[in-house]
Amino acid sequence: MAKINVLNKEVKLYTVKDEDYISLTDIARYKDSDRTDYIIQNWLRNRNTIEFLGIWEHLNNSNFNPIEFDGIRNRAGLNSFVLTAKRWIKSTGAIGLISKAGRYGGTYAHKDIAFEFASWVSVEFKLYLINEFQRLKEHERQTLGWDIRRNLAKINYRIHTDAIQQHLIPQILDKKQISLVYASEADVLNLSLFGMTAAQWRDANPDKKGNMRDEADVTQLVCLSNLENLNALFIAEGAPQQERLERLNQIAIQQMTLLAGDKRLKLPEDGK
Repeated sequence: MAKINVLNKEVKLYTVKDEDYISLTDIARYKDSDRTDYIIQNWLRNRNTIEFLGIWEHLNNSNFNPIEFDGIRNRAGLNSFVLTAKRWIKSTGAIGLISKAGRYGGTYAHKDIAFEFASWVSVEFKLYLINEFQRLKEHERQTLGWDIRRNLAKINYRIHTDAIQQHLIPQILDKKQISLVYASEADVLNLSLFGMTAAQWRDANPDKKGNMRDEADVTQLVCLSNLENLNALFIAEGAPQQERLERLNQIAIQQMTLLAGDKRLKLPEDGK
């Protein structure tokens, strides 16, 4: 469950089947922190609100009950009419609102509906809510994109290290010897693509916490994934390390020349 801060008010978000729901209870606290349920019920009593919710459900919910909806709509606006989120959900089979109990309980609404409610509470709050929500989604998108690219390199590196173990490491080596072989092969790729070993990079970048692969851009990670697979193939063929290093460096130069000029591989976070 994610949280955003809107005008010094914490607003919780809840994800259901890849759809974002926002806490109406938290939004209502901007207007009156002691009577959030009352504020939500007042909004639900409004005929325009019922019309909006009904149209949203018709567009997004094939199991929405139109008969129950018509009955609620006909009573909306009357002095005796009272509607809660739980009653709306139970009567119509609505999916746009969610009523949760427990620590993160309250009334949640699909973002389309939550923005409408926020507008009813305060136009200013709605605008800030949209801004913070979009900021969160952009951060999630960038984080997911980085994780996918980084995991791609890790998966291919596993293929690469498996090939080392099968074709390069003789039997009866101790763990220290094995680790030295792995480090040597990792630096074959580092030298091919980055022009330096991991140790040389660390010496040249003492202020950075990660490694050269953490600092790589998307084109370098794509090229690195290709080099890992090719090196595993060359190892299986029995090619000496010096020969592989030379071949991989030539391939890296060729691929980076092509990839660096392909704008389709550049993400918004690259600033281009």
